[in-house]
Amino acid sequence: MNPVRGLPGLRAVWLCGLALLSATGTAAATEPPPAAARAGHAPYADVLPGSDLEFPRDHGSHDAFRTEWWYVTGWLRTAGGEELGFQVTFFRTRPDIDTRNPSAFTPRQLIIGHAALSDPARGRLWKAQQIDRAGFGLAEAATGDTRLRLGRWRLERRGQRYDTTVQAEEFGFTLQLDRSQPPMLNGDRGFSQKGPAPLSASHYYSVPQLRVRGQIERGGRREAVTGEAWLDHEWSSAYLDAQASGWDWIGINLEGGGALMAFRIRDAAGQTRWAAGSLRQPDGRQRSFGPRDIEFRPGRRWRSPRTGVEYPVEFRVRAGELELALQPLMDDQESDTRGSTGAIYWEGAVRAFDAQAGGRRTLMGRGYLELTGYGTPLILP
Repeated sequence: MNPVRGLPGLRAVWLCGLALLSATGTAAATEPPPAAARAGHAPYADVLPGSDLEFPRDHGSHDAFRTEWWYVTGWLRTAGGEELGFQVTFFRTRPDIDTRNPSAFTPRQLIIGHAALSDPARGRLWKAQQIDRAGFGLAEAATGDTRLRLGRWRLERRGQRYDTTVQAEEFGFTLQLDRSQPPMLNGDRGFSQKGPAPLSASHYYSVPQLRVRGQIERGGRREAVTGEAWLDHEWSSAYLDAQASGWDWIGINLEGGGALMAFRIRDAAGQTRWAAGSLRQPDGRQRSFGPRDIEFRPGRRWRSPRTGVEYPVEFRVRAGELELALQPLMDDQESDTRGSTGAIYWEGAVRAFDAQAGGRRTLMGRGYLELTGYGTPLILP
């Protein structure tokens, strides 16, 4: 999950907005007038309830919306039994520019990439980021289907699978993600509300339980890996309202084939302003949760030695009758993306245990936890 007044993490409108500020070198102290009110500035599309998602069209880019992201997270295992987390995220953001500018260099769309490998055996988070304007054969977010390119990074849907490649300076991976389930539409048929006001929303679906195989490279050494992954695709023009300061999000592949997505939006005092989630059973039955059904209770905290930001890296999460205890693969999974989006956030691999099993550690699943807005509130453009 990643939103239009702050930073994304998971998922984007705020991060992408900050990326725009980073790319243009401008920052407004006051809110600009509505885009529709200024000559040459096309209005952004609104996320509206009752708009059914259609596939394969909605696998692709939605250029009329302000911000969009494709967010892949998962767990990998080497032949030697090492466990690692991985994530790759592509953001597309549409700057508020004068559309009458005919120059081919006008940044009509920006493409941003974040990638990381969580490597507990080495106590290291391998990470990389980049940003470029769409065009010139260097960066692209295609419409009609998933086809993303940013330099030597790729994410593309090919029928029932996704292929992704990341080639960074110190690490990389080439992975094939095979789909075992159809997309899970979050909220009301893909309309996912993010606050009390209906316009604070996104279109949002997940593809859980992806089967992974491929290769990773770290420190000049290549290794074969297998595992499981999760894909989120989300787009919006007004993700967060003015009272929101950040969020906590999880995407968990449950044992046996189920899946849980849950999030809460936090206010300036750290309290829950909004919450929602989706639970899919192994047989395909799905339940949507509203604010009263979702609870995030933070536990043990970890302070970054680099930024000084403190994050709750363990949680108890309740979704309806299901209650999970989350524990990180490693504490230091902080991403500093001030070189592309201006954001600092925690995004990492977690195990989910049965929180109601007493002293028994009953593993319920594996997935990712994303924490934004803990250092400073999200500042969406």
